Amino acid sequence: MTSVSETAAQAAPPGRLPRLRFDLRRAGQTALPWLLPGLLLLVWELLGRTGHLTAALLPAPSEVLTAGVTLIGTGELLTHLWVSFTRAISGLAVGGSLAFLLGLANGLSRLSERLTDTSIQMIRNIPALSLIPLVILWFGIEEGAKLFLVSLAVFFPIYVNTFHGIRTVDPQLVEMGKSYGMNRWDLFARVVLPGALPSIFVGLRYALGLMWLTLIVAETIAAQSGLGYLAMHAREFMLTDVVVLAILIYALLGKLADSIARLLERKTLRWHAAFRSE
Repeated sequence: MTSVSETAAQAAPPGRLPRLRFDLRRAGQTALPWLLPGLLLLVWELLGRTGHLTAALLPAPSEVLTAGVTLIGTGELLTHLWVSFTRAISGLAVGGSLAFLLGLANGLSRLSERLTDTSIQMIRNIPALSLIPLVILWFGIEEGAKLFLVSLAVFFPIYVNTFHGIRTVDPQLVEMGKSYGMNRWDLFARVVLPGALPSIFVGLRYALGLMWLTLIVAETIAAQSGLGYLAMHAREFMLTDVVVLAILIYALLGKLADSIARLLERKTLRWHAAFRSE
């Protein structure tokens, strides 16, 4: 009897089968990173169903999923999710923009570096979370407090990596650009900034992780909405499944943000040898 795959291979025009194998390989490579999380969820579910993990201690993934579906049905989860997303993006936009511009200025100008870098490095060594009591005194528990903390958290990774990227551009490329008669703007736009982009993207990815970490803490301490508030509110009523749900959503949001940054990195750095094979 002829198998389905053999029939398909015979019916396919020349060159079709290699393409099918290539797609299957790509699909396997895409699924491979999710193998370990899937196994962990499976073990977690088995431990919950066999009674080795109680619902009060750590509810099974199926119970967490049920809680999520219930909260989506009431609209509560999407409301808190949108509030947290808005806070995170606003903080990233404010803090990331300032850090990028200051990193460029200090990377390109020795005078600007001498004027501001020492102060920035002193502030960088102050843990952002230690400022929470002071920030609450300044802004109360309104949106300004969360925006300030998230902006501060994302500022330093982007600043340091932008500064480092500008300063470590290959000087031979700069000299080559000058020998081709490039003016300052062309030299910056076509040589310096592209050369600094790999380091800038590293800073962005690191900042995205800190963004969610800081937002979690800010929302659990001083907020009336958001995923952190949802988790703390659920804790008061011993709703462990909702607490775990909020934590898992934070993890998924962090992974999603990192994946988007890596996709943008690959699209932007196609010319770079290190990113051609990805």
